[in-house]
Amino acid sequence: MNYKQTEEYLYSQLPVFHRQGASAYKANLDSTIALMTALSHPEDKFRSIHVAGTNGKGSSSHLLASIMYEYGLKTGLHTSPHLKDLTERIVINGKQASKNYVIQFVKRNQKILESIAPSFFEMMVAMAFNYFAGKTDIAVIEVGMGGRLDSTNVITPQVCLITNISFDHTQFLGDTLEKIAAEKAGIIKKGVPVVISQTQKETKPVFMAKAKEQGCKIYFADENFAIRNLKEQSGMLVMDIYQNGKLYIKNLQCPLTGDYQKKNILGVIQTVEALNQTGKYHISKQNIADGIKNVMNNFPLWGRWQTLSTNPLTVCDTGHNEDGLRYVMEQLQRTRKKNLHFVIGVVNDKDIDTEIRMLPKDAVFYLCKADIPRGLDVETLSGKFKAAGLKFKAFGSVKDALKQAQKDALADEGMVFVGGSTYTVAEIV
Repeated sequence: MNYKQTEEYLYSQLPVFHRQGASAYKANLDSTIALMTALSHPEDKFRSIHVAGTNGKGSSSHLLASIMYEYGLKTGLHTSPHLKDLTERIVINGKQASKNYVIQFVKRNQKILESIAPSFFEMMVAMAFNYFAGKTDIAVIEVGMGGRLDSTNVITPQVCLITNISFDHTQFLGDTLEKIAAEKAGIIKKGVPVVISQTQKETKPVFMAKAKEQGCKIYFADENFAIRNLKEQSGMLVMDIYQNGKLYIKNLQCPLTGDYQKKNILGVIQTVEALNQTGKYHISKQNIADGIKNVMNNFPLWGRWQTLSTNPLTVCDTGHNEDGLRYVMEQLQRTRKKNLHFVIGVVNDKDIDTEIRMLPKDAVFYLCKADIPRGLDVETLSGKFKAAGLKFKAFGSVKDALKQAQKDALADEGMVFVGGSTYTVAEIV
C-alpha cells in the first residue's frame, strides 16, 4: 500500500471519532492494552508528561514540548486531532513522522490491528508510542478525551498537567463540572506530581481528593504564579511572570496571542517547576522563556487565534465549547472592526443552541459544513440561525463561505472570523 491507500485503509477499517462521533468511542482501555502488549509495551520505553483538560491542552502540550526541546532533550509530541495530516499526531523535535513510517507500521501490524479491531484513535496512540519508544528523552502526551478511559492513559508520566474544566463531551464525561473533573483526574498516578492550570471552586476538591488518594503533590498554578504588565507587541503577548509576589521572568514573549493562553502559560511554567522539584531536571528560566517564544519554530501550532490575512483582517480559532468560545468572543469584541463577517461550521453532537446564544448578534454569519460525516448539515444550521433571528448566508463548503466573507469584508472594511469547530478551521489553515 502507498500512503493514500494506507490512510484510506485506516479510515475505512477503524472507527474514527473525529469523523463519526459517538459510534467510535470506547469506554474502556481493553483494545489499547491489547495493542501495547502486542507491541511489547512501548509505553514503558519513554519518559513522558501527560496533559489533560477541556481547553488549552493542545497549546500547553506544544509549549511544554518546545521548552523541553530548548532544554536540550529529544522531545516527542502526541496531540489530536490533526488538522491536515495524521502524521501531525506523531512529532519528534518538531518533525512529523514520515509517511513511510505510517505505511510500514500498518503493513507490519495489519494482522494485529484486524484481530484487536481498535478505534482509529487507539491505533494512532499505539503508533505514536511505538515511534517514541527508544527514540526520545521525553514525550508530551495530550489526552484525546477525558482522561480515566482515554487511550493515552497507559503511561506513567513524570508529571501530569490538567488545564481547565468546562462542559464538553458531556454525553461521555458527565453533565457537571465535578463529574468531568473526576474523569480528567483519572490520569493522576500514584506518587506522580500533578499541576492544575486553573483553580475552579467546583473542581478543586475533586483534584485535591484524587491527589491525596494517590499520594502525590498537587500544584495550582494560578495560586503560585501570576501575570503582570501584559501587552501585545509585534504579534507577541509580552508579560512579566511573578512567583508568589516576586519577579520570576521579565518580558516573557509568546507568539500565541489568544487571551486564554494566559492561563495555559501559568500551567506550563508550574509544570516545569514541578519537573525540577523531582530532582531529575534542571530546566532554567531561560529555557522556559526561549521555549515559549520559539514555540512556532520548534513545534508549530495552527488554528489558535491565528491571523490568516490582514486585508481583510481574517482570524481563525478552533475554540468551540462554552468556555473556549467565551474567551474567543471576548477577544473578538476587542479586536473586531465595525462589521464582522463570521464563517461558522459545527459538528452535530455539540450543544449548538448554547453556542449560538454566545455569538455576536450584529455579525453576518456564513454557514457551512466541514467535510466530515460529523459535520452538521447547513440546512439544520440555517434553521437554528433563523430561529435565533441572526443574519446569515448558507454555502456548500467552508472555502466558498470564506471567499464570500472576505469579499464582503473588503467591501465594507470589515473583519472575518472563522470558527465553530476544529474541522472548519482545518480546511482553511
